[in-house]
Amino acid sequence: MTLDYPEKALLGKHTRREFRERMQAGELKACIIPVAATEQHLEHLAMEHDYASIMHLTTAIACKLAPQVIVAPSMSIGISEHHMKHIGTLTALPGSWLSVLFDTIRSMHDAGFTNILVLNGHGGNIAPCEGMWGQFLQRLEINLQFKSYWDFISMEEATPYLETNRFPGHAQEFETAFAMAAFPENVRHDAMQNQEDKEPLHASAENGQALIEIAVNNVADFVKAMIAGTEVAEIPEFHP
Repeated sequence: MTLDYPEKALLGKHTRREFRERMQAGELKACIIPVAATEQHLEHLAMEHDYASIMHLTTAIACKLAPQVIVAPSMSIGISEHHMKHIGTLTALPGSWLSVLFDTIRSMHDAGFTNILVLNGHGGNIAPCEGMWGQFLQRLEINLQFKSYWDFISMEEATPYLETNRFPGHAQEFETAFAMAAFPENVRHDAMQNQEDKEPLHASAENGQALIEIAVNNVADFVKAMIAGTEVAEIPEFHP
């Protein structure tokens, strides 16, 4: 089958036959499940920022590792209770959110994947996942990893591209630079000039693109290591 990337990097773009044939051929070695949020991002960034960012990254990573990696549908709603005073923000309760995430992981495991990376793009999702991850691993007994994409960017790598030297932050220089590079239509420059928080004014599209490339390359290396068996999640032991 000839792959038309980036569309064929996405599970949802496949017919059942196309996906089945790729799995049966042993072509697909790993699955990335992106999770993020739809929430307020100050006055100047679109509320889809976290979701748009994680889809931009995971699609690029799957294309870079083609044809071995596929991206499952994103969870575009996250755990954002702390932002609910800003109307328009969407949030889920941790229990229901984790249930849907586990069911997504389980579905990909049932499809045949034993290397699954849940790549996160929203800070509010971290603590609930870390609290449950050991149980997920015990239940499935596969190479299941949870990471936020900014975990793959060291301060040394980021510093040349950040005037404020702070990341990831929330809708400040780092995320604003990302948006300027990846989806500039989501940046409201007039609001950025007028709002109280001035850190986003340090952002540039050029620096955003450099940071995106660092993230894509480093996450791709991690996924390659998962496939190679050199990056393996440790499954906690049961303690009866």
